[in-house]
Amino acid sequence: MSDATNRRSETVAIDEVITTVIMARVTDFFGFFVYAIASVLVFPRLFFPMYDSVTATLLSFAVFSIAFLARPLGAILGDALQRRTSAPVRIMAALMVFGSSTVAIGLLPGYDAIGWTAPALLMALRIAQGVGLGGAFDGITLQLQNLAPEGRKGLYGMVPQLGGPIGFCVAASLFYVLVGFLEDDEFIDFGWRFAFFGVMAVNVVSLFARLRLLSAGFGAEIIAPKSAPIIPMIREQWEPIAISAFMPLASYALFHMVTVFPLAYALLYTELDIDYVLLLQFLAGVLGVCATIASGVLSDRFGRPKVLGFCTLAIPLLCLTIPLLPSYPSIYIFAGFILLGLAHGQSSAIAPARFKPEYRYSGAAVSINLSWIVGAAFAPLVGLALTAAFGLEASALYLLSGAVVTGYVLYARYGAAAFKISWASTEEN
Repeated sequence: MSDATNRRSETVAIDEVITTVIMARVTDFFGFFVYAIASVLVFPRLFFPMYDSVTATLLSFAVFSIAFLARPLGAILGDALQRRTSAPVRIMAALMVFGSSTVAIGLLPGYDAIGWTAPALLMALRIAQGVGLGGAFDGITLQLQNLAPEGRKGLYGMVPQLGGPIGFCVAASLFYVLVGFLEDDEFIDFGWRFAFFGVMAVNVVSLFARLRLLSAGFGAEIIAPKSAPIIPMIREQWEPIAISAFMPLASYALFHMVTVFPLAYALLYTELDIDYVLLLQFLAGVLGVCATIASGVLSDRFGRPKVLGFCTLAIPLLCLTIPLLPSYPSIYIFAGFILLGLAHGQSSAIAPARFKPEYRYSGAAVSINLSWIVGAAFAPLVGLALTAAFGLEASALYLLSGAVVTGYVLYARYGAAAFKISWASTEEN
């Protein structure tokens, strides 16, 4: 076989991996955002009707946060299962746990039907979702970075992150249709449930996509990552775990403050139509997709630290637009999604390269789960609580705290160079 034929075969194989990765991540985040949007529009009224709307939403957000705390447990159980069986068995079991718990949420009766049993079941199923998501970690970013040609690691590392804004766009568009075409009582009684049943359908697609990836012949030694014992890894690799967890914290704080929080604020404190806000967020999500792609190009051109440094410096400016949410919501939402795409596009690609090869897979899993817990899990809850107590402007404190942590770690690791943009290219990532 000629060299040209080999190159064509390798290109096709990489293209198939990229396509499969995008399919898997979009379906994951679609299910993630279906729950997130329902936690604003449905669950406060269905499971906590005995409280005022703000308190009910805060309780709904508290349940929302539980899944992130359960993710490390899912990762531990997944590692144990993988060591006894195989990576495909781990992925299949994890996605079945996530998918079945998601469908079960769609079947739950409300508080009016079964009392406190309803929110208790919601909490239990939310924990199961977190366990499933934690167990389904597959190190895709690491795989793509290893497959990437020289000088394109930022672009390839960005690919899995496309699942976030694309998955949000799909979920937002679905709820836009449900809210817009159903009467309010129809939506609360049964309409929202179709979104959760749809998650199970796309979860099957995700399952087959991941299994195809794990059984791919190209790069098999990369596609089937090995987990490492957790205690020795933490003892030996605690410093790269801390750096990889806290350096992208600003992007994780942005994640829910531009998706879930504006929706909750609009519903509770403004007269804005929810379908209008969902439409704005869908359009902003499209810009977020473009910004995510741009993050890969910029990372390969200037280096990942400079991309994160720019986003960190831009967050205080974004905070200045939060007071415009009641009157001009598009300004904060559009700017927020663009900044989210730039920051989130490189967030998980930070972790893998910092670990020793034998710890790379498990180290990335631990640091990413830690970033989600510290940066994103409580963002809607804290943001809304600050708003309820001190006003809308106070919600910016959460975003600023993430920017401060990311800025400190960037400065400690790279110095002032991380915040200086020059036209000279760099290989530092």
